[in-house]
Amino acid sequence: MTTADLDIPATDRRSRSVTRRLLTQELRLVARDPFTLAFTLAFPIVAMLIVGGAFGSETAHGFPLNPSHWYIASYFTVMIGATGLVLLPVHIASYRERGVLRRFVAAGFPRWSFALAELCLGLIAITIAGIALLLVAAPVYGIPPVQDPLRVAAGMVVGSLAFVGIGVFLGTLLPSARAAQAVGLLLYFPSLLLGVGGPPPFVMPPGLRSIAEHLPLALVNQSIRDPWLRLGNGTSALLIVTVIAVIAIVLASWRSRL
Repeated sequence: MTTADLDIPATDRRSRSVTRRLLTQELRLVARDPFTLAFTLAFPIVAMLIVGGAFGSETAHGFPLNPSHWYIASYFTVMIGATGLVLLPVHIASYRERGVLRRFVAAGFPRWSFALAELCLGLIAITIAGIALLLVAAPVYGIPPVQDPLRVAAGMVVGSLAFVGIGVFLGTLLPSARAAQAVGLLLYFPSLLLGVGGPPPFVMPPGLRSIAEHLPLALVNQSIRDPWLRLGNGTSALLIVTVIAVIAIVLASWRSRL
């Protein structure tokens, strides 16, 4: 034991150890779930390759730049949506359905440990999925240069926190994994098709475009894609997503207390 360890109260060290073990177990369980791996990793990557290939690499169809680069930047946001609206709600709701959360209480886990472990799980899943997307996209279409790294990083972090918070909240609110899957997919696919990975907003009718641009996942996309591709600074979208993130994390923390 180091001097630094002696300076930390025993209860704090024990709480950190419990949370670390809980997170490790959560990562193992998620990695063994074929639905999770297929939907969070494979589906967005395959969809990005198909849509990017359909529009090609030449500026056309009204795109202000290389269409494949447009969709590479956009589909990073799809990973965030898949994690927050599908992976986490289904995973957590299955725990509630099987009584796992009650066992955590009986085992004496710190009240905040589960929320923290799920938050870390979501952020790790988004990071791995995003890296996988870029590794696949690089040899096929090339990765678009990041024009404003600080704003893009802020959009990724805040957007991830917002949807991880939403995912934890939905998972603790819905009664079963099947219900979570139904609600998650119902929220995910309109966001995917309208706000992020479907047709670009400039080809939509005005009414549909207005709806698409104000979806939460579309706002996350604007805060990431616009500064990434120099289509704008994404500041307004980032501020709104920040408010959503604060509310979502507060609600998730309240609902997930053991």
